[in-house]
Amino acid sequence: MTTIDLDTLRREVRALDYTRGSPAEDAMWREDDEDARANLAIEDMQLSAEDDALFDLLRDERVPPPLATAILLKLLGHPDADPALAITPAGASC
Repeated sequence: MTTIDLDTLRREVRALDYTRGSPAEDAMWREDDEDARANLAIEDMQLSAEDDALFDLLRDERVPPPLATAILLKLLGHPDADPALAITPAGASC
């Protein structure tokens, strides 16, 4: 993944208007993340430390998975990214 300014991203995520996951949803999403990371490790595709930090940030902010996907698309400058989502693409100057 491209280098991401996690402090900026955290501020931008906190400024978004979204409903944070409930404690039960948060627990389920964390369990799902652990399973996904374990599957990646089994396939010898471990996440980098920066990727781990990015996904930890999204879980810490209790971002629902659909919004987390939208944030990732925007960060990566993907053509399907929502142009209205207030997230600065990775590598863009703020």
